[in-house]
Amino acid sequence: MTVPSAAADQCIYIVDDDEALRDSLIWLLESSGYRVRAWESAESFLRDYLSGMTGCLVLDVRMPGMSGLELFEELKRRHFTLPVIFITGHGDVPMAVSAVKKGAVDFIEKPFSERDMLELVSECLAAEQQNRDKRQFEAETARRLTHLTQREREVLDLIIAGKLNKQIADVLGISIKTVEVHRARVMEKMEANSLAELVQNVLAAPGGGGR
Repeated sequence: MTVPSAAADQCIYIVDDDEALRDSLIWLLESSGYRVRAWESAESFLRDYLSGMTGCLVLDVRMPGMSGLELFEELKRRHFTLPVIFITGHGDVPMAVSAVKKGAVDFIEKPFSERDMLELVSECLAAEQQNRDKRQFEAETARRLTHLTQREREVLDLIIAGKLNKQIADVLGISIKTVEVHRARVMEKMEANSLAELVQNVLAAPGGGGR
């Protein structure tokens, strides 16, 4: 399987107390071109945890000390955003299903095939990249919004509300020509090529649909 180019800056994090399985996963993933880091316990992973991690987490359900499920809950409290794949034995499937309902991406039951693991990891990395791109785009749109003047933001809010230039002019007590000037500046500052793009971008940004 070829590693997608989008995964170049991503890493697969493995947390599993089974050394043989851990080594097997490292070999499988690294030989497929992925960057991999591994830990033998949830506690050791938490010591190295950084909020800027990118990629996905492969996590064993049952481990001595803090379990995989307990680690998952702790990471959720820390606003961990990476996809999580649980590795589970047959008896742990109900727990893994519960974790999926709480936000984990999926689980894979031992013994699993190399192909199944690689396909699941590939899907997770693609989803993580897409979500990261979306968050970055929303942040950039929010940043552009802060560069609008108060009047430009008022015009933008009325555009988002579906008002025509004449209606905006009436609401704000300004001329249509002035509305057109503000509207052009809004389009330029928001780097939108069309009205539809402007509306979609602003509505996608946190707090962009109105103040």
